[in-house]
Amino acid sequence: MKRIGVIGGGQLAWMMASAAKKLGVSLVVQTPHLTDPAVPLASDVIQAAIADGSATAQLAKICDVITFENEFVDLDALGKLEQQGICFRPKLSVLAPLLDKYDQRCYLRDIGLPVPKFIAVENRESFAQLGAEIGWPLVMKARRHGYDGQGTVILRDLPALEAAWEKWGCPSVLIEEFVPFEQELAVIAARSLSGEIAIYPIVQTQQENQVCHRVIVPADISPALATECQQIAQTLLNSLEAVGIFGIELFLAPGDRLLVNEIAPRTHNSGHFSQDGAKTCQFEQHLRAVSDLPLGSTELIGQGALMVNLLGYESSHDDYQAKRQQLAQIPSARVHWYGKSESRPGRKLGHVNVVLDQKTDHEPVSATLSKIAQTIESIWYPHQD
Repeated sequence: MKRIGVIGGGQLAWMMASAAKKLGVSLVVQTPHLTDPAVPLASDVIQAAIADGSATAQLAKICDVITFENEFVDLDALGKLEQQGICFRPKLSVLAPLLDKYDQRCYLRDIGLPVPKFIAVENRESFAQLGAEIGWPLVMKARRHGYDGQGTVILRDLPALEAAWEKWGCPSVLIEEFVPFEQELAVIAARSLSGEIAIYPIVQTQQENQVCHRVIVPADISPALATECQQIAQTLLNSLEAVGIFGIELFLAPGDRLLVNEIAPRTHNSGHFSQDGAKTCQFEQHLRAVSDLPLGSTELIGQGALMVNLLGYESSHDDYQAKRQQLAQIPSARVHWYGKSESRPGRKLGHVNVVLDQKTDHEPVSATLSKIAQTIESIWYPHQD
């Protein structure tokens, strides 16, 4: 397989393009903006909206297979192309139960995976019973197109719920219980066409305002919990007959109880550590899966790894060169800068990976990595007086 089409041209496609060069395959992207990160590295570009089915038909003419950078796609338009023999990996039938968050919750429940209590709410008349069915506080999520904390809000009473719902335009929403978790975990797992599954070490993600700030690898959990996380990933990927990389977010609730939070049918932020911290990075692994190549080793390099997101904290066109140079001087640190032309609060501009070569005798790996994360953030974010 020589040419792989990617619907999307952001930083995930950009990192996929770097991995494609290593494998000797060409990447062609469909993306609306020629300033998007993946454009300079792509072998060809179809400039069009992500959900433009006619543009995807053009993409298919010059590619052997088409995959996805994100899930903001028009399944109906793509379905017509799939019926014509165009090859999508993962298949559209894999994406179908996952794109709507309520449908995703139902699918996970129906295949026996543990999820928080949830309900779909269509109208104001349903609000009164939520306290009894779900309890307060609760979480309201947009059913489609939510990411990086957008489309998710934690609500503590009925007036707050009504106000937030009206602000969103009174749509159908997913309501679920608020989980007082002890840790947030993630599993990055790949499945090949033949059914081979490769799972990376379980990671701990640390979020602020529902946006991932840090990923620590491996998560400080028991071997039994790590095995349970792996089993959840295997159950999901085999049930879907998925092909490619999937990110599976989990809550670790009191009593060592795991609950599946969300599924991303693509490469995922919590797997970025693998670029420098694993024998096969998640982007190469995804391309291996969709190209029907053998999956690579997911073994961790060194004793542990850290990923810290570099999030925008102001509106500017600064490339932050001086700060990036400081970050690069941290031992074993590598800065991945996405080359975006504009910074705004909360926008992902890049990330820093650190690989811990040697385990310290006086503290756990996670504690050492947390200290390094604090150093990175003290350099990146403006000092508060």
